[in-house]
Amino acid sequence: MQDYFVYYASANIVGTIIFGVMLAHDRISVDRQEKQLKYDQTLVAFMLYFISDTIWAAVDSELINKTQLPVSITNYVNFILMTGITYSWLKYVMAVEKLEKRNRLAVKHGIVFPFAVSAIILLVLFIAAPHLLLEDSLSVTPVFDGFMIVTPSIYIVAVIMYALKEIKREDDPIERRKHFYIAFFPVMLVAGGLLQMIFMPTLPLFCYAGTIFMLIFHMKTTDDQISTDPLTKLNNRSQLIRYVAQESNMRIEGRATYVVMMDINDFKKINDNLGHAEGDMALVLFAKALVDTIKNCNMPMFLGRFGGDEFVLIAHPIKKEEIDALIEEIRSNVRKECLKEEKPYIISAGIGYDELLNPPDTFQKCMQRADSKLYLDKEYCKINGRSTVIEGM
Repeated sequence: MQDYFVYYASANIVGTIIFGVMLAHDRISVDRQEKQLKYDQTLVAFMLYFISDTIWAAVDSELINKTQLPVSITNYVNFILMTGITYSWLKYVMAVEKLEKRNRLAVKHGIVFPFAVSAIILLVLFIAAPHLLLEDSLSVTPVFDGFMIVTPSIYIVAVIMYALKEIKREDDPIERRKHFYIAFFPVMLVAGGLLQMIFMPTLPLFCYAGTIFMLIFHMKTTDDQISTDPLTKLNNRSQLIRYVAQESNMRIEGRATYVVMMDINDFKKINDNLGHAEGDMALVLFAKALVDTIKNCNMPMFLGRFGGDEFVLIAHPIKKEEIDALIEEIRSNVRKECLKEEKPYIISAGIGYDELLNPPDTFQKCMQRADSKLYLDKEYCKINGRSTVIEGM
């Protein structure tokens, strides 16, 4: 029994340390968005559960006197913390999905209602009718197992429904993957918990399942933060540097390589006349038009936000004519997106491109040539009245 406790407790202690490291990493960051705070609350709930579960293992292995009182307390606290994990995750999902009604008092009360009611009923049963929850051997009954399954499942089902709804609605593959991970989390928890409860109660499978998934989710989230522009959801400059560093990305046999530099003509007008919030919306709109354009192209491409209102596209056509057609489609789609969103402006794209030649030509040299052509294109747009137009000006 002592060996069983050491093994079980070791897994929970390692899990607590791992979650503590993730929590410390989050706390020292500058990100204090609502979703990050909710995520950190889930980490804390996990850590508390692992600690409580370790104490339960000490009681179960009789290192602590195994009587009705400590058995009842440890099982009840485990239920509270298990439900707290799924409750916190639902709150995190609601923050990620930006549900408009999530901060309304009625919604908050509705979310906490299953948690509070089941906790009160379970507490009353432990005090007034413990025989319904504990066998004579002090093992838990199917009634207690039902509480452990049903109440967290309410939050799990809600999470899956929210995530699947967003997966169906979302076109961006990065965002769809994020929603998939969010939905997959409770499924993995349920699988680990049920396997432990039904087949291997002496193995900390729930601890393993929770720790493995949260590590995967944390690494995926961190990777997205490193490689993805938070506003437009495109690749950022760091990801561009990693991409061009791979020679196989830049030179594909049988295809040419073109570097295309793009920005929004007269972007400062939008910021100055309509505000920086609308300027951000213009960048998002421009990025969406770019994504919609390249979705319809068969050639390999890399798209990213270079900085400010500048975007970079690395394309690998077979013929130069494919690039010319692509650029015309970009200009057309940007205009269509402005009209569809009924914006008080029509964005004009400044675009310059050049071909990456054989060595000693480099990406940096090619990008400089494309950037020079971009500014020539911007001047052409201004002279010929094809620049960004703001209504009322």
